[in-house]
Amino acid sequence: MTTAQSREELLSELGGQNRATIGAVLGTGQVAKATVLPDGTMEATIRIPEDAMVWEPSVLIMPHAGILNLTIINDDTNTHACLLPSNGDKQFIGLLNHSKGTATLELDGPGCYYYGSPAGNDEGRGLTAAIVVSGEVPPEAKLDRPAQPRP
Repeated sequence: MTTAQSREELLSELGGQNRATIGAVLGTGQVAKATVLPDGTMEATIRIPEDAMVWEPSVLIMPHAGILNLTIINDDTNTHACLLPSNGDKQFIGLLNHSKGTATLELDGPGCYYYGSPAGNDEGRGLTAAIVVSGEVPPEAKLDRPAQPRP
């Protein structure tokens, strides 16, 4: 996962916030890119820092659709959870204080997928984040209409 790049550098590499559909969503926190492995799958780590009530990074970018192996770390002294998007069904990971969990997600289309901690009032206090899948919509999913202007 890319952590050394600044938020501005990574957004510039993507062509700006709106090119990757993240706009002004989740305007605080880090932006990071998942690491692509030789077999085409991706991996990344997200964590909840102690006493912060945020996911780091708050926006995770997948360079293309596919399988993401995600490591989730709770560095906080409170118990949290993680409800993640995936094809077919969402995945729930319970995170006791100072614990770690893993999830394998399959996200097969470009877009912005939100996740958070449904425990207590975590989401209301800011424990929400997004996974942004870059890329174009496959031809079979495109609408049958004239080409639209693109930025």
